[in-house]
Amino acid sequence: MTPAEYDAWYDTPRGSWIGATEFHLLQRQLALQPGETLLDVGCGTGWFTRRFAAGNGWYVTGLDNDAARLAFARAHGNPGGRNERYRKGDARALPFADADIDCVVSVAALCFIEDWRQALHEMVRVARRRVVVGLLNRHSLLWRQKGRGGENEGGTGGYRGAHWHSPDEVRAALAALPLANIQVSTGLFLPGASPLARACERCLPNRLPWGSFLIAAADKRQ
Repeated sequence: MTPAEYDAWYDTPRGSWIGATEFHLLQRQLALQPGETLLDVGCGTGWFTRRFAAGNGWYVTGLDNDAARLAFARAHGNPGGRNERYRKGDARALPFADADIDCVVSVAALCFIEDWRQALHEMVRVARRRVVVGLLNRHSLLWRQKGRGGENEGGTGGYRGAHWHSPDEVRAALAALPLANIQVSTGLFLPGASPLARACERCLPNRLPWGSFLIAAADKRQ
């Protein structure tokens, strides 16, 4: 899949709704203040990075190891783009100093990194205040549809080779790091973007563990 094809999925009715829902769930957990810095680890084509940077007063850096996706992200950044930049780098060895960035986020990228715990460790290392991670939830209907094929791997289409996390697995990984106030929630309870899926999203609480999008958030321990 080319970067343009990947990014174009978010222009479809299903992709637009799913992307917007994930963005608002992440934005709520980040609770960024104007003027703070944000690092988007595994930013890909920059779809989420652009939205974090648009009109929020945050200084956002998107980082990815794929040159083609970074080129697409740079070419499609917000007009002006003074608070938006992109940088090539490895999530497992982030090119930033300790506590260099106010908040660090990653959207499903860790699901495709074999040593995802090392990437998570690096996110915590460079964060000054808060870390938020969006992941694929193994305990979801989406996993039954798209993720089966191995105990934790397999999958079809864009999910091929992804690691699907469980809430307990993520809590344990976060608890081993210098973090406090760990919160794990989920969203996108039904696959697709049908009226029923949208109604469930409005009515079901995010504390339920069955949503396909798993959000883990925590404060950096001072």
